[in-house]
Amino acid sequence: MTLSIRENLSSSLSSIFPDEPGLGPVRFFSAPGRVNIIGEHVDYAGGLVFPAAIDFRTNFAVRTNGLGLFRLYSLDFQSELVTKDPIYSEEKPWANYILGVVSEALKLGLRVEGFDLAFTGNIPQGAGLSSSAAVEVGIAFALSKIFSWDITLEKIALLSQAAENHFVGVNCGIMDQFVIAVAKPSTCISLNTESLEYSYHSLDLPGYEFYLIDSQVPHSLKESAYNDRRKEVESATSKCNKISPEVRTLSQANFSLIEKAGLTTNEFKRATHILGERSRAQNVIRSLKDKDAEKVGKELFSCHESLSKNFQVSCEETDFIVEWFRSENVLGARMIGGGFGGCVLVLDKEGRSSSLFSEFEKEYFRKFGLNAKIYKFSISEGVREDP
Repeated sequence: MTLSIRENLSSSLSSIFPDEPGLGPVRFFSAPGRVNIIGEHVDYAGGLVFPAAIDFRTNFAVRTNGLGLFRLYSLDFQSELVTKDPIYSEEKPWANYILGVVSEALKLGLRVEGFDLAFTGNIPQGAGLSSSAAVEVGIAFALSKIFSWDITLEKIALLSQAAENHFVGVNCGIMDQFVIAVAKPSTCISLNTESLEYSYHSLDLPGYEFYLIDSQVPHSLKESAYNDRRKEVESATSKCNKISPEVRTLSQANFSLIEKAGLTTNEFKRATHILGERSRAQNVIRSLKDKDAEKVGKELFSCHESLSKNFQVSCEETDFIVEWFRSENVLGARMIGGGFGGCVLVLDKEGRSSSLFSEFEKEYFRKFGLNAKIYKFSISEGVREDP
């Protein structure tokens, strides 16, 4: 955390919630955004995902206040909320990611007393880089420290997911919160989203780079068809389980099973994507180990095609981005995140991104009237306390 961010958070905390007796010391924390290299829309189907934390972060200043109040301030929204109880706020939706964590912690019997919070970040919102999960994991980790919870990083991830599922109302899987909680510098994790077994892998492709193109079409998982997709996956799983009781998740099925399970057209498409993604994830992990960038790129293109046609979570703008970059012979590209907008992940040789983007942004604006953005990123560590 830079000195200027720390000073900004401290001064905001003091000016919005004036210093008074009984306040604890201010402590600083941060949590990253994430990219997922492969394994999209499978983390609620027991699939294998391969995400990494990135060097875009949300920063927090937190202190106990001894008042029995939750006093929250968002620098980015220039908005404050003070409440005694974690009650859903229609007027200030940004606060629900924090109040949801408080609510779930209290359900678990964890100690949560009054605290003051100011936070800000540079994770682009609505870009599919998990800005909301960063807030959830960041505040859960901060509260675990200031209230001395005896809780693992893995449990912090699960608590944060529960806040999103039960309080915010998005029926997301575990991937985002998990990688933000446990990530280490310069590594991806391969995570089995059914067993939660995971391992660290180096992301090293000499001479090649990943970067992001932001479509500037903001996605909102709650307002999108995200929850509908999850329902379709769950209903397909239930039908498969009736035929083969040992199949607990859709990722454990096979094509023979889904063909005879009586799935609807949409359920069959969703299942086809999930089974295909299982193979793609394994291929990407193997190809990264072999440092074979071309094979990784092919799987990214294949993933996007399936997300667009089988899972139907792309949109005209992200499809255009992928096809434009394909026409310029990049190694691979695909939409990432929940979909319906957000970012496209691109893999290409180093040194081409600036000139390519310069051409692309003109074409994109001509077609859609939107100013696309490019984000260069580095692989980062997970949630942390900043000294």
